[in-house]
Amino acid sequence: MIIYNVTVNVDKSINSEWLVWIKEHIPQVLATGKFSEAKLTKVLVEDDEADTYSIQYRAHSKEALISYYKDDAEGLRKAGVERFADKMLAFRTELEIIDEYSVDFK
Repeated sequence: MIIYNVTVNVDKSINSEWLVWIKEHIPQVLATGKFSEAKLTKVLVEDDEADTYSIQYRAHSKEALISYYKDDAEGLRKAGVERFADKMLAFRTELEIIDEYSVDFK
């Protein structure tokens, strides 16, 4: 299983507007059919000028992620870049899940 992680540094001047936008954007990415779920998290770091977020998309497979890059990524990224320009900086990483663990509290 592959996690496609997008980390975004967002200038505080657009933070509220960006959060509204990203909550609309994530369902659009999921609608491509390449991912089974997504998580939006805030990275807990102290910074007076920007907030940092991580969006983690769980890809169905490596092939699904490659297909997303080929068919969907450019168009979906474009909207954010055009709207927020230099007020946000994103970088992307791929994570391979080796094993998963959970605690069952019954």
